[in-house]
Amino acid sequence: MSAPNERVVLAYSGGLDTSVAIGWIAEATGAEVVAVAVDVGQGGEDLDTIRKRALACGAVEAYVADARDEFADEYCLPALKANALYMDRYPLVSALSRPVIVKHLVEAARLHGATTVGHGCTGKGNDQVRFEVGIAALAPDLKCIAPVRDLALTRDKAIEYAEKHQLPIETTKKNPFSIDQNVWGRAVETGFLEDIWNPPTEDVYSYTQNPAEPRDPDEVIITFEAGRPVAIDGETVTMLQAIELLNQRAGAQGVGRLDMVEDRLVGIKSREVYEAPGALVLITAHQELESVTVERELARFKRTVDQRWGELAYDGLWSSPLKKALDGFIDEANAHVTGEIRMTLHGGRAVVTGRRSEQSLYDFGLATYDTGDTFDQSNAKGFIELFGMSTKLAAVRDQKNT
Repeated sequence: MSAPNERVVLAYSGGLDTSVAIGWIAEATGAEVVAVAVDVGQGGEDLDTIRKRALACGAVEAYVADARDEFADEYCLPALKANALYMDRYPLVSALSRPVIVKHLVEAARLHGATTVGHGCTGKGNDQVRFEVGIAALAPDLKCIAPVRDLALTRDKAIEYAEKHQLPIETTKKNPFSIDQNVWGRAVETGFLEDIWNPPTEDVYSYTQNPAEPRDPDEVIITFEAGRPVAIDGETVTMLQAIELLNQRAGAQGVGRLDMVEDRLVGIKSREVYEAPGALVLITAHQELESVTVERELARFKRTVDQRWGELAYDGLWSSPLKKALDGFIDEANAHVTGEIRMTLHGGRAVVTGRRSEQSLYDFGLATYDTGDTFDQSNAKGFIELFGMSTKLAAVRDQKNT
């Protein structure tokens, strides 16, 4: 049993499980609970309402952080520079938000003298790893507790507890889906989606409109400086504003839907439905501008680094030495990723239609086959002889030994 004055900082969403967890932890451990809610652009209820609910559910303190700009600048932007797509598809919607939440949990633990941090994850998912490894990286002295996993807090028990204690939270209606969302995107799982033959229905989606519905296309120009989006159609934007605006415009065109079977860190294959209109448009535009401005060998190597960076972020190793080292490489590789990308958003697709950059490596004179061609074709024969020499020598040897 914990000492009466010991405190636990709990990652608080305002939902059933974490609301019940406040009292559940107190009864199981004897500790006081400090609830921490972090706004990463998930929308929904006002954070002050969530803070008051935490106090009504028994929290001794309720800490609320508006981390939207912080999340966009320090977590989404590095992911954009890395073109981070786990399994070449998933833009790390949930994975990116966990380290910023962890940061605020640790800060709250220090502020309120807590010795333990709690989270609402189960033992089957990735998030338990992201939270606990992240906390260990920032504050190895803190302990972790997961009421659902460690204290047998099932949903049925949560509903029973909430009704018995008359907690100010809805307990009778059950959404068939498990949903996690932030400004970078929205993740939906469970319910009938667990049968991977079942198609998603339109009520699964919230960030995107049905791409099959007829509508006029939307053309957008995105301006980048050193890999960072700085303007949309000539209007200056912050990173957060760029994501929000493209969520609206691309989402209205049905852009950004993903339906995939994903390899979880714990070894389970899980069916996930994602919506990430702004994220996927920005990554598509960024990749295209890289193709214009990044030198060939650097671009080749960066694709390997990007993949590894995404895997580290997905696996909860945001603060690992390797991830930090790769950050430096990716920043350097983005030094010349400056220019404009024009895209057409329509019918669920974001199609690049134009690129221009003062940092461009595209030379019209070298590329054209028409008048104005500056490429010296006489160089090609000798280049081919030298480039293919090792292959030719190996082929001659192999023929001799056949």
